[in-house]
Amino acid sequence: MNTPLVPYLVKRFLRFDSDQPFIFLSALLAFLGIALGVMVLIIAMALMNGFDNEFKKKLTVMNYPLTVLPRFFGGVNSELLLDLERKFPELSFSPYVSSPVIARSGNQFEGGYLFGVNFSDEAKVNRVVAEALKGKKLDRFDVIVGKSIMEQYHLYPGDKLTYIFTQMEPGGLGATPKMKRFVVQGSFESGLSAYDKAYSYTTIESLQKVLRIPSNQYDGIHIYSPSPQKDIEKIKAELSSNVSIKGWWEDNANFFAALEMEKTALFIVLMLIILIAAINIISSLLMTVMNRRSEIALLISLGASQIEIKKLFCC
Repeated sequence: MNTPLVPYLVKRFLRFDSDQPFIFLSALLAFLGIALGVMVLIIAMALMNGFDNEFKKKLTVMNYPLTVLPRFFGGVNSELLLDLERKFPELSFSPYVSSPVIARSGNQFEGGYLFGVNFSDEAKVNRVVAEALKGKKLDRFDVIVGKSIMEQYHLYPGDKLTYIFTQMEPGGLGATPKMKRFVVQGSFESGLSAYDKAYSYTTIESLQKVLRIPSNQYDGIHIYSPSPQKDIEKIKAELSSNVSIKGWWEDNANFFAALEMEKTALFIVLMLIILIAAINIISSLLMTVMNRRSEIALLISLGASQIEIKKLFCC
């Protein structure tokens, strides 16, 4: 008989034993427990990672990967923009001017932010705006709003929407908020209703005129980068002390820290389940060894080595 000793005995010891059925069933259930635990671990971590990545995609669309901000008034200007475009030609830049506003239509009011941008540049850093701009050309005091605002106010392209700004201007009996009517030319849908309600976009010349900001001054520069964690250090090294740069993850650090803690806790709990099943397998193997003491003694007396005996139960 040329059958190798160890594989032959392993098959014989692991098959169902009618004299000791509990040991076989215990080992089988422990093995199924480990298989199910690993399956649940893989599925749970895949779901968590998928949720994490999808949420990051949604956030980066409207939060922008990187943003250059002034530390002092006038820190972000056209000279800085040209310098960054020259030093980092592989990145996309979109200067902007922004203001908190209240959108009013009839008796309805909604607070948010109005961004003044160069739409040709903005389309390179924001795919949602780029999708909304297809087939459209916006002039001064034209605006695109979120789909939620369009539905809430029952607006159509060509309708007018009044924005109330935080800046005050002198009136007949005192100071009154500055107001300006814009023509709605379209809408965008980011997938997050909070952004669709809060954000609106117009031309940068329009908002600079309303806010009386010089044409070469900006509130910031949005930057698109496929690897912002790496590029932020390169750009930071080229910036002067009167401007700063931040990544989208810095605005949402607490949320992603909580999400990472939840993933870690879930991983630990599932690993404990697998560990319990592994301990059950070990206990089943110990019972098998104790039950096979007579066979082990017979094998040793017939000349089996200690290494072969260990291989029966450990390999």
